[in-house]
Amino acid sequence: MAPVSLGVAFDDPVLEKSVRAGLETIEAALRTAVSADDEFVAGAARHLVDAGGKRFRPMVSVLAAHFGDPTRPEVVSSAVVCELTHLATLYHDDVMDEAPVRRGAASANSRWDNTVAILTGDFLFSRASNLLADLGPYAVRLQAQTFERLVVGQIRETVGPQSGTDAIEHYLAVLADKTGSLIATAAEFGAHYAGAAPEIIAGLRSFGEQIGVAFQLSDDILDIASGTDESGKTPGTDLREGIATLPVLYALRSGEAGTARLRELVSHPLTDDAEHAEALELLRTSAAMAEARETLRDYADAAHQHLADMPDVPARDALNALTEIVIARTG
Repeated sequence: MAPVSLGVAFDDPVLEKSVRAGLETIEAALRTAVSADDEFVAGAARHLVDAGGKRFRPMVSVLAAHFGDPTRPEVVSSAVVCELTHLATLYHDDVMDEAPVRRGAASANSRWDNTVAILTGDFLFSRASNLLADLGPYAVRLQAQTFERLVVGQIRETVGPQSGTDAIEHYLAVLADKTGSLIATAAEFGAHYAGAAPEIIAGLRSFGEQIGVAFQLSDDILDIASGTDESGKTPGTDLREGIATLPVLYALRSGEAGTARLRELVSHPLTDDAEHAEALELLRTSAAMAEARETLRDYADAAHQHLADMPDVPARDALNALTEIVIARTG
């Protein structure tokens, strides 16, 4: 197994060594969790694990655990539960989105078919449940509550905002459910199973929710701002499919002179290559993009604020640095 890439600079070498060891243990446990006697099932379950990924949720879990005793074995098991849940949702998301690529590789539904992708996601959920059984009622209940939010968020995204509901408020609430909830749970699991005090657990959970939304917003911005494949999918994919992320929602709401052409373009799926390129160029220099960056900064600032009340330990500095990396990746 290749060395784990931390993706964040540590000022404390002792913390860095401990975090690296924790993530390597989680990675090994994750690969064990997706193994199966059936060769086809094992290959399908490993598909996204082998494709890599940022392992953002395990990182949050491990750092949260450093507000207590990070060596407790439940820290690893609960982090694997969160990552398995995340991976399972990706299999299902790709089916709903008809996505051909995930993490730079063919998506499971593209490589096999929708049925295999859905069932593989279900298989990963079952493996997460098996680990939860050993962790006990606290973990089972928290996972159930988190899973409910994941599903509700997906339903709300699919149905769209109801009449009289602000589209931007609706979108941010969907992100809180679909992304923020699981990262919040990753933080809570890490702190809880490390034996941190209740007020620290609550603060880290709130931090996780805020940085979770910020993380997804940074992906939204990166999908437009990047000229490369940094987001793990083809840039402008959401635009091409007519998915209105935050920059597009701000553009649609804008009444400024000179934005009529942009609003016209982003009001429908952009299957025409020339229109797609034009919309990307207009969005990149638009006030809507600047407003989306400001919203990202607001969520990051809220995450920092929750950390301000935490004990002054090296892990707090690392979580603050991780928050700034979420912003910096958008350029």
